Amino acid sequence: MPDTYLPTLNKLMDPLIKTILEAGRVVMDVYATDFSVYAKDDASPVTEADQRGEDVIAVALANLTPDIPMVGEEAKSEGKCPDISGGIFWLVDPLDGTKEFIKKGNDFTVNIGLIKDGKPIMGLVLAPALNKIYAGIMGVGAWTASVTKDGNTLGKRSAISVRKADLANMTIVASKSHRSPELEAWLKHYPSAENISIGSSLKLCLVAEGKADLYPRLGPTCEWDTAAAHAVLVAAGGRVLDNTGLPLGYAKNLSTFLNPWFVCIADESLDVPAIN
Repeated sequence: MPDTYLPTLNKLMDPLIKTILEAGRVVMDVYATDFSVYAKDDASPVTEADQRGEDVIAVALANLTPDIPMVGEEAKSEGKCPDISGGIFWLVDPLDGTKEFIKKGNDFTVNIGLIKDGKPIMGLVLAPALNKIYAGIMGVGAWTASVTKDGNTLGKRSAISVRKADLANMTIVASKSHRSPELEAWLKHYPSAENISIGSSLKLCLVAEGKADLYPRLGPTCEWDTAAAHAVLVAAGGRVLDNTGLPLGYAKNLSTFLNPWFVCIADESLDVPAIN
């Protein structure tokens, strides 16, 4: 895909919305059942919804963009990874927040992100149990919309953007399932800030839509966990810095696709303590 990619991405948005809604319906079909939970080799949980959702997305992307490879969480966990040396590839997490899904919570997401030269340039994040979708294209902007209860149709799209920081009224969003002593220590830099706990990639989306100022992640994540929502956040005017203070990049380690610790920041003028 050449550098003049924006028209192509704009044309892809509607079929991608259709794809992610279909994957969301499949995930919710499993959610409504007494599903089984299995353990991957790394002991993380996985369900039928993870695999079925990824299958829907994989088939659709192969038809929509046959020349762009897809790295999916479930395929990678089985040792399957395409050649992404061309510099552009899809990163897919069909069910982020599996622990919340298993507990019959509602803060889990379906994620489709597009990476070009190590940067997230397009992303869609669907929260099917919350009937909400987020999307963004770098250089174009980001938006959110409600989804009908049947999972078929979007409501009116509303543009979203990050907010200016007010040091006297800060809001920090943090992981619900992955609190750590390091995170608790970092949060002490903002003793008066309101803390919001939520699961999945919704944390980045809250920063993107101006409902939070910071999201520090001092714990393990993989690139498919963050790619789609990272693209939404960047499109909304935010940034994500790694533990060296540089923008978080992608295709860093092709064997693990692990991320370092990072922090999501709404206001670029905000001087944020190091994540280390």
